Amino acid sequence: MIDLAVRSLGGAVIAANDETFAEKENLIRPDVPLFQPHTFGHKGQIYDGWETRRRRSPGHDWAIVRLGAPGFVRQVVVDTAHFTGNYPEECWLEGRYVNGYATLDDDGWTPLTGRLPLTGDSANTFDVPDGPLVTHVRLNIAPDGGVARLRVLGDAVPDPRRLAGVPLDLAALENGGRVEDCSNRFYSPADNVLLPGQAQTMGQGWETRRRRGEGNDWLLIRLAGPGHVRQLVVDTTHFVGNAPGAVRVRAVDAERHDPLGDEGWVELLERQALLPDTPHWFATDPGVRATHLRVDVFPDGGLARVRAFGQLTSDGWDALVSRWRAGLPEALRDALDDTWEKHTIHRPVAPHNDSHDGPQGSLHRR
Repeated sequence: MIDLAVRSLGGAVIAANDETFAEKENLIRPDVPLFQPHTFGHKGQIYDGWETRRRRSPGHDWAIVRLGAPGFVRQVVVDTAHFTGNYPEECWLEGRYVNGYATLDDDGWTPLTGRLPLTGDSANTFDVPDGPLVTHVRLNIAPDGGVARLRVLGDAVPDPRRLAGVPLDLAALENGGRVEDCSNRFYSPADNVLLPGQAQTMGQGWETRRRRGEGNDWLLIRLAGPGHVRQLVVDTTHFVGNAPGAVRVRAVDAERHDPLGDEGWVELLERQALLPDTPHWFATDPGVRATHLRVDVFPDGGLARVRAFGQLTSDGWDALVSRWRAGLPEALRDALDDTWEKHTIHRPVAPHNDSHDGPQGSLHRR
């Protein structure tokens, strides 16, 4: 699962009813909450989180988060780190799918959780069984207090209308890619290499510990769906004295072979030397059908970003659209059905040697 709400993925806290003591934007910062005792601003002790005033009337406080990527919510973490005498007694979350831009009305919100008790200075973790597809979540706290971070964990499902006819990064988190496994996460999370935009610091990439024995470090990336990679980007920006010496990329089709096994891997990029602090672009064979990539770095080091530009296969495209439409609220799905022909989404043209693909066509209402 990935954090769908985190700021580095494009999440934003678009509204809150109160942020007297600490700003709402802190809720989705990617870093660990910090605290320094006896540091006072003009409103009191400085907290790394969102904190509301003491409530003197009935009601509760709330904050609305626009997710960085639409998705199915599987788990939420309401982290009250460093809030010991001023955390909320309870919380609950709601979600909604917005076709366009959100308003602050109360229509369309669906409960993701019931009312849940909170513990202070703790990462309160709650599962969300059968969570719907959402673009926004609303965190409600009662009666008031502070929350350091909100993590909304789940599976990204992009809106296919935004992907039709444009270059597609099959590995990007926002498009449904993810790092399924890696050799080492010593300095930073491996998922960082699939975040949008350029890394601003070394800490926003993936860096392994120094390797003292044989072997090499690696990433296993699950693509957004079955697809054909036409171009790879391996970016070592900010890694000056700790970039890998070389890289190799292989592909496998999970419908034919186990990505955790040794068979079925096809070399997309033979071993190539890497320069420090440099984005590297490599053309690849677009005829290779892949669901996963293995990125081997030699012997260790750090990468800022990995991109895999290409296109989904026709069956991969259909599966993406079907999953997206199945997760939509019924009223929105019906409204889209009524105008579907006006927004026809074309399947990608398949390479001639891809036997899994059907003919080129349009995706119609189903």
